[in-house]
Formats: sequence, structure tokens, C-alpha cells
Amino acid sequence: MCEHCGCAVTEPVGGASAAAHAHGGGSIESVEVMRDLLAQNDRLAAHNREHFDAHGVLAINLMSSPGAGKTALLERTVERLGARLRMAVIEGDLATENDAQRIRAKGVPAVQITTGNACHLDARMVHHALDALPLAGLDVLFIENVGNLVCPASFDLGEHLDVALLSVPEGDDKPQKYPVMFRAADLLLITKADLLPLLPEFDPARAETSLRALSSEAPVLSLSCRTRGGIDAWCAWLERVRGEHRETAVARLAPPKPHAHAGEHHHPGL
Repeated sequence: MCEHCGCAVTEPVGGASAAAHAHGGGSIESVEVMRDLLAQNDRLAAHNREHFDAHGVLAINLMSSPGAGKTALLERTVERLGARLRMAVIEGDLATENDAQRIRAKGVPAVQITTGNACHLDARMVHHALDALPLAGLDVLFIENVGNLVCPASFDLGEHLDVALLSVPEGDDKPQKYPVMFRAADLLLITKADLLPLLPEFDPARAETSLRALSSEAPVLSLSCRTRGGIDAWCAWLERVRGEHRETAVARLAPPKPHAHAGEHHHPGL
């Protein structure tokens, strides 16, 4: 359980927590603490986003359960787009620098955040990690969140887009079971698609139907990092959203056109 996000004090659906019974209304205090925590996080997330926007960097938050293939996806992405996009990665795990080392081996800057007991990244962690990254020289920053289908969806990091990964071995019912994360996703990637012939109980169409039931219009792509099937479609999506973000950032940061003041209008030929 994580005391940083409140999942150690959250009431189960349909019942009061043991803490509330023991302390008489303690759950109300827990809710207030959680609200304050999220409010502080949101303020710092907005500050992070200002940093990204000022440098024209597209920030993408990758969320999934452990082992769904986030790091493998990043490795394949670097292999395909490393010559066209300048990328960096922030890695989140409870312990070790294993994933960051894998990314650095591909020639891409990677900062490892080890969270200890925290089951997700937050805006403060990301803010500190930015000090070690050359934002001015980047096009895309990937934030590989801690493997967890619950808490990461509740914490804004300052990212522009959220990508959720669902691996075939996990089962196609995860969007139903973990609706908050999948509802927040701007893209759903069905990973380890090479295992579909071995696991026919996973139905990609059923997974998409579950996603649509959450009122999500996010595109759904299937891919395999092992066979590299579907990687081109993912890279095409990434380059498209990067182009769209660049156009938006340029328009937003462009200085406003000067307006003529009263008495300063000029009419050619008069």
C-alpha cells in the first residue's frame, strides 16, 4: 500500500474502512488530506507542463501493469525513430536502474526514479528528474510510470498525452476492471500480440468494446515488440501527435500581432 497516494486509507466501495470505525470519522480527514495532496500535485504538474511547452517538448506518460512491455516498446521506438526524433525517458520503478540502463544502451538519455514504497510517479518526482535532462534538445519525453493499473491514473505529471498498454496475457477484461486508467488513455496499445494464437481467450475486439463502454474514443493499436509487428503504426501515431503538438506549441508561444491604437490607423492612398 502507498501512503503517498492514499490507497492505504481509501475506503472500499460499498463499505466503511476499518480506520473509520476505529477512529470515528477518520475517513473524512483522509479525504481532505487526499484532496490537498492532489491539489499540490496538480499545481506542480502545471509547472512541469510549462517547462515542456516552453521547450516545445511533447511529454507522454506510459501506464500499464508490470511486465506489459513499456520498456521494450521504448527500445523499439528508439530503433525506428531515433534518427528523426530526439527522445529522452524518465523511468519509474520501486527499485533498480534496470530499465534506465536498457534505454541508455540505445543511446537515449534516461533518468531513473526509484520510488521506494510509492506505487506511482508524481509531479514532484518528475520535476526533480527534469534537472538531469536537456529539454532544449528534445522533441519527445517519455515518462514510464511505475507498473500499476490503479494509482498512476490519478496523478497528473504534466504530460500532454497518456498511453495505456494492455498485454495479451493479462486478459481483455482489464478496461472493465480498471476503468480510471483506461478512460484516461489517449491511446490503447495491445501488446505482446504475437501471443494471440496461443491465448485465443484474449479477444482484441472485446477489449476495444470494453474501452468504448467507458465513453473513450481513444484509438486502439495492436503490436508485438518481439516480432516488431505493428510498430510502424505506433510510430506513425507518435510522429503525427508530435507534429500536431509542435504546431499548437508554436501558435501558443508566438508573440501576439500588434494592434493599431486609436488615431494610428493608416489607409493607403488617402
